[in-house]
Amino acid sequence: MGRTIELATGSPEETKAVGAAVGSLLGSGDVVSLTGDLGAGKTTFVQGAAEALQVKDPVLSPTFTLIREYQGTFRVYHLDVYRLDRLQDVLDLGIDEIFDQGAVSFVEWGEVIDSLLPDAYLSVEVQLVDGDWPGEAERRLLSLSATGGAWASRWPTLEHSTESWRVEPSEEAGGQR
Repeated sequence: MGRTIELATGSPEETKAVGAAVGSLLGSGDVVSLTGDLGAGKTTFVQGAAEALQVKDPVLSPTFTLIREYQGTFRVYHLDVYRLDRLQDVLDLGIDEIFDQGAVSFVEWGEVIDSLLPDAYLSVEVQLVDGDWPGEAERRLLSLSATGGAWASRWPTLEHSTESWRVEPSEEAGGQR
């Protein structure tokens, strides 16, 4: 698709709100691939998206369990493939079946399994921002981009719903919003 939305958040609550904005656009069979350093806010983003999908249970990091399953508007899977050494390990988890069930799936460290992701998915990269002023430790940059055509019709709505967090590439470099 070639389009990217660059966003900045200043707190975990804002990162959750961005997740909720994205979550409100997700439907059956959607996959969201999340990338970013440890502690960058991937699970916080998923928590917001899960709230928008009417998940009532607490959404926890799947780092040690590898897959967490929730029920909301749709079945929701939250996977973490960071600790898996081989693509076969991911296949052994049943990822093909998960993607084929019509659930909404969030895959942390999704770049590790690019070749196993479906033809259409949303990528979310979350980066911590290093800064010298108070509150900067909470600042995250989020880059959203879509692969495949499934997001073409939703892209304008996604742009609109995330507009209050939008930054221009030059603003990212300067750290100002």
